[in-house]
Amino acid sequence: MAANLKTLQELLGRALGDKAVSLVERLYELTLTVRAADLASVMALLRDRQDLRFEQLVDVCGMDYSAYGSDVSQGGAYLPSSTEGGAYRPQADTSRETFPRRFAAVYHLLSYAHNARLRVRVFAEDDEFPTLDTVTGIWPSANWYEREAFDLYGIVFVGHPDLRRILTDYGFSGNPFRKDFPLSGNVEMRYDPEQKRVIYQPVSIDPREVTPRIVREEHYGGN
Repeated sequence: MAANLKTLQELLGRALGDKAVSLVERLYELTLTVRAADLASVMALLRDRQDLRFEQLVDVCGMDYSAYGSDVSQGGAYLPSSTEGGAYRPQADTSRETFPRRFAAVYHLLSYAHNARLRVRVFAEDDEFPTLDTVTGIWPSANWYEREAFDLYGIVFVGHPDLRRILTDYGFSGNPFRKDFPLSGNVEMRYDPEQKRVIYQPVSIDPREVTPRIVREEHYGGN
């Protein structure tokens, strides 16, 4: 397996050149990071090039790195968008990474022809209004995956044929997988016997304290 990964890594390096911002092997999997501006061209190359032929898009998921590096993730730190150059730069300790932007989409690809898998990560350039090009024209299966990332993370996929929420309710406010979304939500619904219908109202439970252990006071939670 290691030999096959090494071969694929070298092949991707030659095929993509400077479009590959980083190409890292970890836990027997390859992760390719590319720039948002190169997303469409790189994905088309990965699908169409005969020595690659990643015919199948297995999944697309959103990522929010704003709290990366907490006691839960044991990872590195999110690097704000003002970082010089905005390039992806792994630290010397490869178990920890810094990230140039807050939001990213991660694409999982499969090549039936070569029995190979690849993870592709792309960071949205604008933290306030994250956008990425759609890949539905390359893999139609991206349709619902991109809608899910839009719904849960607020990532807008430019050119998507039907970009609307897919999991949350009509009129839902916010994006529930963002790290700053309150765990209790913003509203709750209940059946009102007087109005004889389901109504929405402000959430009535107290906000939950989720301060990471690394920044808690000595007697946190003692009361």
